Amino acid sequence: MTIDINFNSMQKSCCQANSPQGREIKQASSFIKLLNEPNRLRILCLLKQGELCVCEIFQALNLPQNLVSHHLKVLKDFGLISSRKEGLKVFYRLNQKTLASQTKLLTKFLKP
Repeated sequence: MTIDINFNSMQKSCCQANSPQGREIKQASSFIKLLNEPNRLRILCLLKQGELCVCEIFQALNLPQNLVSHHLKVLKDFGLISSRKEGLKVFYRLNQKTLASQTKLLTKFLKP
């Protein structure tokens, strides 16, 4: 079975990095790269159950605190999680709005 693709009829905006669709592709790619780290997915899985402090996260994952903190920073910089400080503890939670928008963006490119 062969698939006949007419490249001339395809939207050229997908191929141009500075087009709106090209920027969306770059954003979706960054999201996929972020999720490619298994420990980050494990952290997101924990946080979908509710807000947790760093100490609860690294104990649940059986990982060093500094490694968990690094992954939390990456997730926070991307906007997938947010934090609040209470005394000496920092609590993290999912940012549902960002998660929904990134999921919608991926769906846009992957859904037929």
